[in-house]
Amino acid sequence: MEKTISNQLIKIAIVGPESTGKSTLAAALAQSFNTLWVKEFAREYCEQLKGDCTLADELAIFHGQLKAEEKCIEDLMALNNFPAILIVDTTILNVKVWCEYVFGTAPAIVKQTCDTIKYDLYFLMKDDIPWEEDPLRNFPNQRPYFFKVFQNELESRKENYFIIEGDFDNRIALAKKHLNNYISTLPL
Repeated sequence: MEKTISNQLIKIAIVGPESTGKSTLAAALAQSFNTLWVKEFAREYCEQLKGDCTLADELAIFHGQLKAEEKCIEDLMALNNFPAILIVDTTILNVKVWCEYVFGTAPAIVKQTCDTIKYDLYFLMKDDIPWEEDPLRNFPNQRPYFFKVFQNELESRKENYFIIEGDFDNRIALAKKHLNNYISTLPL
């Protein structure tokens, strides 16, 4: 049975290199659309680490991100306010990308789950804003590389994505425009 806008869950994924405004955009969209957003689980997890992130840590981040998304979906469904929009700051696709870069490969469960979990729209953040120092960020000079990796991932999966670029005001306006356009195409 085809979903209608009256009971639709719209899932928006925000992905891209470090220090490109993913969390800022997620919070702004959630506020603009009066909805919930899933915070980046990796940040919370890595703030507690005493050393370098291991493959076991990446798997814990993977499971934690999935659990956080499931919890947020449950909370949205309980509100019974449709269409429900879920904004996800940094998906499990980030775990796949980091594992492949740091460890040479990603665990099979990460790859398989990335192939099965779908979002209605992806916002791919461009690396065209200044780098902001943060103890959890590692690759200031590799943002163009990671942008291309994420773009290749989205294209190879034939995902519906838009590049979000410019200053923060432009990024927010562009994402809102794309999300509003998407909502306007949904069946009534």
